[in-house]
Amino acid sequence: GIAISKGRIGASEGPAAIRRHLYKMTPSYLTTELYDIGDLETHSELAKRHELAKESIKALHTKKIKTISLGGGHDYGYADAAGFLAAHSAHDTKPLIINFDAHLDVRPTTNGLSSGTPFFRLLNEFQNRFDFAEVGIQPQCNSQKHRDWAINKNAQIFNLVDIQKNQGLGSLFKLSLFSNLTKNTPVFISFDIDCLSSTEAPGCSQSWVTGLKTEDYLRFFSKLSQMADVRGLGIYEVSPPLDIADQTAKTAALIAYHFMFQGDL
Repeated sequence: GIAISKGRIGASEGPAAIRRHLYKMTPSYLTTELYDIGDLETHSELAKRHELAKESIKALHTKKIKTISLGGGHDYGYADAAGFLAAHSAHDTKPLIINFDAHLDVRPTTNGLSSGTPFFRLLNEFQNRFDFAEVGIQPQCNSQKHRDWAINKNAQIFNLVDIQKNQGLGSLFKLSLFSNLTKNTPVFISFDIDCLSSTEAPGCSQSWVTGLKTEDYLRFFSKLSQMADVRGLGIYEVSPPLDIADQTAKTAALIAYHFMFQGDL
């Protein structure tokens, strides 16, 4: 998916690197069983892989199992979010998907199923069946045409510069989309590692010196997990060949760790 987008490849090595650092971490407590169900087979064409991932995630969520997905390109954000919605969109409370990203990722699929197309596909397929927030968006990464399209599809866009002006991600809880959350609201987080600054996450297909801060995100997640039912997390575009001293893989592992233990800080 990244290659189709003409991005810097290497994210296929991300899952192994994230696991390596995640498994070195020590849980402060353990209240449930954890399973690693392995890797998706990667021999078939991309569209089929997306469908396999989608069905796997749907099956797990249908069984009330929380999931962590490790990418890979952000094209798998469609598969993971679609599987989540297939299991939860008939829920009494409308599900929420939050995409932490520098990019809107709503490019049309004209040139293939790339890392830039996940939410174009999702918003077309599940329109009005979920709430959608794009968080950390940067102007140099998105065209006005794509922004207008997303807004027309009822996406709520939170630009990096506005988040920074308002003293961080915690300011989002003042807005109705987040303040009205309840413990019955199922939430899926799509975390493209390029939402973080290159000083924190240099090892990704596209990184910028501007971006969100890891500690700010972890504080946000800690509060979010107290307010809503966070069921799934996908982490994408960690690229070990582009990393510096495994910094990005370690950051991704930390984000996964906090999801497992519901934001314990």
